[in-house]
Amino acid sequence: MNKKILSITLLLTGGLGLLGYKFREEGMFPLSEIHKVDLKKAGLKIEPNEVYNPNGISLVDALVNVGGCTGSFVSDEGLIITNHHCAFSAVQLASTPENDYLNNGFVARTREQEIEAKGLTCRITESYEDVSDKILGSVSNVENPATRLQMINNMMKNIAAEAEQKDPSIKAEVSEMFIGKTYVLFRYKTIQDVRLVYVPNRQIGEFGGETDNWVWPRHTGDYSFMRAYVGKDGKPAKYSKDNVPFKPKKSLKVNASGTNEEDFVFILGYPGRTFRHRPAQFIDYQAKYVLPYTSDLFDFQNATMEAIGKKDKATELKLATRIKRNANVMKNYRGKLAGIKGIDLVAQKQQEDAALAEFINGNVEVKAQYGNLMANIDQLYKLINSDANRDLWFSQIYNSTSLVNVAKNINIFKSNLNQQPAAQKQVYFENNVGKLKQVLGNIYDAYHIDADRRIFKRMLMDAVAFTPNQRVIAVAKIINRGSNNEAMIDEYINDTFGLSKLKDQNYVSNNLLKSPKSISDYNDGLLLLETDISRQINEIKPEKDRRDGILNKLMGDYVNIKEKFLKKGFVPDANSTLRLTYGYVRGYSPADATYMSPYTTVKGIIEKGTSGNPDFYYPNIIKELWNKKDFGSFAKKELNDVPVAFLYNMDTTGGNSGSPIMNANGELIGVNFDRAYGATINDYAWNESYSRSIGVDIRYVLWAASKIDKADFLLKEMGVKF
Repeated sequence: MNKKILSITLLLTGGLGLLGYKFREEGMFPLSEIHKVDLKKAGLKIEPNEVYNPNGISLVDALVNVGGCTGSFVSDEGLIITNHHCAFSAVQLASTPENDYLNNGFVARTREQEIEAKGLTCRITESYEDVSDKILGSVSNVENPATRLQMINNMMKNIAAEAEQKDPSIKAEVSEMFIGKTYVLFRYKTIQDVRLVYVPNRQIGEFGGETDNWVWPRHTGDYSFMRAYVGKDGKPAKYSKDNVPFKPKKSLKVNASGTNEEDFVFILGYPGRTFRHRPAQFIDYQAKYVLPYTSDLFDFQNATMEAIGKKDKATELKLATRIKRNANVMKNYRGKLAGIKGIDLVAQKQQEDAALAEFINGNVEVKAQYGNLMANIDQLYKLINSDANRDLWFSQIYNSTSLVNVAKNINIFKSNLNQQPAAQKQVYFENNVGKLKQVLGNIYDAYHIDADRRIFKRMLMDAVAFTPNQRVIAVAKIINRGSNNEAMIDEYINDTFGLSKLKDQNYVSNNLLKSPKSISDYNDGLLLLETDISRQINEIKPEKDRRDGILNKLMGDYVNIKEKFLKKGFVPDANSTLRLTYGYVRGYSPADATYMSPYTTVKGIIEKGTSGNPDFYYPNIIKELWNKKDFGSFAKKELNDVPVAFLYNMDTTGGNSGSPIMNANGELIGVNFDRAYGATINDYAWNESYSRSIGVDIRYVLWAASKIDKADFLLKEMGVKF
């Protein structure tokens, strides 16, 4: 850390002396790496094997991956706490204009009232095993990069399939920990029946909206409760009224006393993706192409959907989840972009790579093995950049335009159906049409024709502007009939959407997918367009596979030689596998002469509510309770208020949403939900001076549950005294 920043931080964090300032290591540590961290020295009061014990029960057994987020069991009756935004899509699907749970909240006061959380499952890590030698040994003599990568991918699938064959009760996955270098087999138990128990009013769970997203100070009650159910035999089963609550091996104890500044805290969770062990060219590619393109596209999509959502309540609810996801990514990407520029990360990486190149060239043996490494990386990224715009367009076309996605799935089904022998077509149809209808139903759940038309036009106009070497053939066919590109595109959209029956979900489900003949006979402009898109994607795939194969080998070599150069091992980048990170409750100084303290309070909710910004509207009962100082046992004495959110210097990223924040005794004292804006760059670089994560304080969760939503039954179930 910069000495000047350190000095300022020391002075501002309550006058701490140098000896009182606790440093922490960068890293989201995999289970296999936890033993390398001196958690006791850092502040852990329980034994490390109480956190993770491969030969017994530990805190890790209370963790679940729920809908791409993290959650934790907080009772022996399968009760799970996670974030409000992690339950958002399930609440949206359960909501109607008559029962608007999304905005009004939901409390199930009995088990019978709990609602199916559609689309959500719980995944529990059972065990892991390093299989790097097995995988890399199988390709040790393979020179062709595309073939090598394909063999690695096949080996990963085969090892997972073999594990599932040995134990049909688990789901197995091999995860690449270091690209091209290390691979670990994970065994998971998947719980299919998840139900909503308690979701606060949206003005609590999403207080601050997009105004406050990725911002501190924060006052968001980003929490929700679900329950996991299994069959009466204790095995995972699909939703059924006959199912019973899951009995976890471990549930977390809730500590209603919360934390104090500089307390040791740690998180267990499933962080998504980080990219810290990549060269300068990768960061440059993100800054020039991925981040600006995606954030600008999502901004346009949201403006479009928000305008259309104002037409009626049903449309607003239908588009809500998509808008929320887009907005989160958009602001995150813009934060990353600002962070990359703010700390000049590309230049930093270039300096690191130059030093690495000097090390390689300064050693005869190392140069013999890695002498071309840096030049090969540079050459590869020049190729990647040469058609980056088209690649990104292809990566977004199906997510951006619902009917093109519908067309893709129907085309795939038609193609597979037509490949069947005549005698087998009916059997194939009957066995697979249900899955297709389910996939299409999920797409139609967030579809609105007006939004689709406008976003589709944006995508087509983007493609028109690409350089000739990045031509999208499907779009070129549309504009080759005239000189006015926009007019041609408008005409095409009007004709195609007007004639296509794909816009009618009922027709697709009941007529088009009625029989093998009905689907084989049907065609329209959207299906033809998607055929052209998928054909071009398949045509360029061999070159993409070749590049990916080269990248896989280069990145493995890059990490290997960088570890030798720096004389230290790296913590693997996050990849949605279970990790531990630790740190301290701590404020920070994001700008000159600015200090952010680590706690916010209910008073701050009321203060923000005077701004007139709809994002800061809150239920009236909050002010009533605050005026009466009716805090129950959940106030923080030093603040004379209920703490709402708090800051800590842990290393987190996407996927850590919902992660339990635990104290030195392994007790739950909060739920992680966000990072400060400067910490969005965590995916590429972490630094204690600016990397701060944000959690909702358990005292606010318990206060809101008890005082606002009268959900004392949950506090009793969790063993909380009040």
